[in-house]
Amino acid sequence: MNAVECTGLGKVFNRGGRDEVTALRDVDLTVAARQFVSLIGPSGCGKSTLLRLVADLVEPSTGTVRVAGKPAPVARRDQEYGMVFQQAGLFEWRTVRHNVELPLELRGTARRVRAQRAGEMLDLVGLADFAGHYPAQLSGGMQQRVAIARALANRPTLLLADEPTGELDARTGAEMIALFERLNADGTTIIVVTHDEELAAAAKRVIHMRDGRIVADARAR
Repeated sequence: MNAVECTGLGKVFNRGGRDEVTALRDVDLTVAARQFVSLIGPSGCGKSTLLRLVADLVEPSTGTVRVAGKPAPVARRDQEYGMVFQQAGLFEWRTVRHNVELPLELRGTARRVRAQRAGEMLDLVGLADFAGHYPAQLSGGMQQRVAIARALANRPTLLLADEPTGELDARTGAEMIALFERLNADGTTIIVVTHDEELAAAAKRVIHMRDGRIVADARAR
């Protein structure tokens, strides 16, 4: 089964009146399970819109999206994917562990299971010793790792990331790239939107976008 299937995907944003912006134009995209894919291109080319359509954060104007064989809204309900943004978006009043537990809490998972799973995810990203800290006590890179742990808390097979290294220094960015490579090696399908050349190069497949279309699609190595 493919991780993602997009068919005839288009998105038009209406800014009021007759002012419309076409962000995506008739995109077909298939991502196989366990692939590591980067979406690259100039600002405004449609790559973040494509990622958000896959995540069911916006509705397509045309076409369909399937994730793990399910329509995007169903996949979102079933938590088939995790999402990481450029800013970690952690809740400052919750500890690191409680931030990671949040998706499980919303799903009604038992407290004991939440705590165990959060511990496993924090260990995975190398932050098990910081479970009781608060976000303000962590560096930007550490906060991003907490965000990744949170995105993986429900054990999705697909991780979506929008400019995850965009606000990190070179060293911390390299650590983040190494983490993505390890997650992919362990079987997680990853799709990242990035301007970071090193992150794009780490992917096994690089998709170039321009003017709302895919203009090149090749294996990086």
